[in-house]
Amino acid sequence: MSKPERGSSGGARPADARPALRRDPQERAAELRRELEHHNHRYYVLDDPEVSDSEYDALINELRDIEAAHPELLTPDSPTQRVGAKPLDRFEAAEHLQPMLSLANARNEEELEAWVQRTDRRLQKEEVDDADIRYVTEPKVDGLAISLVYEHGMLVRGATRGDGRVGEDVTQNLRTIKAIPLRIDDAPPLLEVRGEAYMPRSAFARLNEQRAEAGEPTFANPRNSAAGTIRQLDPELVAARPLSMWSYSVGALEGIELQTQWESLEWLKQHGFRVNPEIERHDDVPSVVEACVAWEERRDALDYETDGVVVKVDDLALQRRLGVVGREPRGAIAWKFAPMTATTTLKGVMWNVGRTGHMVPFASLEPVQVSGVTVKLATLHNEEDLRRKDVRDGDEVIVMRAGDVIPQVVSPTPGAQRRRKRSPVPEPPSECPSCATPTIKPEGGVWTICPNRAGCPGQVFQAVKHFVSKGAMDIDGLGEENARRFLSDGLISDVADIYELDEGRLTSLEGFGEISASNLVASVERSKQVPFGRVLYALGIPGIGYVNARNLTAHFRTMHALLEAAPEEVTEAPGIGPVLAETIVETLSEQRTRELIARLREHGLHFEETGPAPGTEGPLAGRTFVITGTLPDMSREKATERIEEAGGKVTGSVSKNTDYLVAGEDPGGSKFTKARELGTEILDEEALVALLEGDS
Repeated sequence: MSKPERGSSGGARPADARPALRRDPQERAAELRRELEHHNHRYYVLDDPEVSDSEYDALINELRDIEAAHPELLTPDSPTQRVGAKPLDRFEAAEHLQPMLSLANARNEEELEAWVQRTDRRLQKEEVDDADIRYVTEPKVDGLAISLVYEHGMLVRGATRGDGRVGEDVTQNLRTIKAIPLRIDDAPPLLEVRGEAYMPRSAFARLNEQRAEAGEPTFANPRNSAAGTIRQLDPELVAARPLSMWSYSVGALEGIELQTQWESLEWLKQHGFRVNPEIERHDDVPSVVEACVAWEERRDALDYETDGVVVKVDDLALQRRLGVVGREPRGAIAWKFAPMTATTTLKGVMWNVGRTGHMVPFASLEPVQVSGVTVKLATLHNEEDLRRKDVRDGDEVIVMRAGDVIPQVVSPTPGAQRRRKRSPVPEPPSECPSCATPTIKPEGGVWTICPNRAGCPGQVFQAVKHFVSKGAMDIDGLGEENARRFLSDGLISDVADIYELDEGRLTSLEGFGEISASNLVASVERSKQVPFGRVLYALGIPGIGYVNARNLTAHFRTMHALLEAAPEEVTEAPGIGPVLAETIVETLSEQRTRELIARLREHGLHFEETGPAPGTEGPLAGRTFVITGTLPDMSREKATERIEEAGGKVTGSVSKNTDYLVAGEDPGGSKFTKARELGTEILDEEALVALLEGDS
């Protein structure tokens, strides 16, 4: 998984991390460079850091101080010099030392076998026994092919593939990628390394979120974002985007000999380059096929996009003897996966109603095969996303599907956008598609909504689905299909009716046996032990997510106190602003909401906080936290509990009052950006645990 750039806490040196005194500056600078190179390698290449971000910041700040005081000690390969060149007017042409060839494709086992047979026949003419042929399989990462040239261990040029013979010199941009070594030890006089620059999927999602918030157009896919970034003329912009690189081969080489592709990859790993850890070597073709099939089956679980597997003859001498046909080497081939994107026609933009009445757009498509599945419907997320993407009825659009993720419309094709006559911009419906109630758009609001919260079947279904979900009441056996069925059959009309289900009523339904009915009733009964904070979250009140629900219940302690609170009193709970407070009070004052709460209370749900009040003393007293992303060992709920037990507060959004942002994997882009803008200290889980234990 990708991770934030080091130094994201603002680069401030901790008070106890001052540089050592009375050290020879030249000696100390060299020592710091070696140490920082080591830590960069552990972090960006091995994904196994040895020091915290704050410790790393202290080291690089010390080196910056020394270089500022002694400019004569500044070296081109210093970790402080990855970004520093001025923006270019244009890129210069870069002729490759050896051609960067393209690959022939095999789309199934038969085509791969045909390539193997052609290879065998050609090598038999060279009197090579096919029993001696071994193969290497590598993921074909969907990024931008690049060439890195090192002279006596120093990176002197980085270039794009271009037409295979001549690319563009993008050295200053590639220097900003931390997975690319600026210098290598024990190096030959000349070394060319080839690889794929790419943007991890998780980083791509965060980048698009940030661009959307800034009103900028979003990228269509990670490959476009990587390619577009590498070709920026300003290296500062490139450095701000989280690119990485997989190294996959050695090109031009002087001074050493490498016998096999496998040996080349091992050599690259040993010299600090990032090589995919799941590359395999095979003694026979069936195991090659097995590896290709396995890669395709798990492509969606990877944090990088891959559109196939590259199969290479392992012996480099045999590769050379096989030669090249056209612009394709005979010693390698790409097993291509079924595409994850496709183009089709958008028949129309349709609308559903969400849990809180929001109008949610989706696309009706001409059926198209995407990643082996026929897609007819795809999400368009929300009103703002629909306008940003500017897709219209009749457009040719790009559709993407990855794993179990709902298919989504990425964008119109460039050809569709250039058409002079296009359909009008889609508008939200004037009537709710579920209950025909006239829709409204509140002044200053971003959503068009259906105001019929009590009587809209679509909203009731979404409310039930949310109520029984894992983070709320966690009722096993009452998933989306059964929720829809129970509502349509009249078995339930709202979430309170769930607690009136019994085995007799359930077993009368087709497909429900005694065991499944008994299990569901038992799960409903267990849900009565869910604490007040999760019950409040399960009610689905607009603006009350898990963190806000927990803060409200911790502050008011009882539902009665919350129901009686005025908006200004609600704002006293952590993370609740005036606008949200008005929404909460307005929703809780509705008769239907109060009646629902009363019925749920009668069924035995918890509407009082039974645990101790949040601590006002402890190592975190007076400090406010926001948690984002997935922590390695603690759930976000557990982290929240531990912070509160230590006297701290947890809120749902970053503000000037936030002391720390605790960031795990895949952190929310808006929270991360806001924290950096405000200079909020950013912690990983290890640093949080240190604070919890009083080691601050």
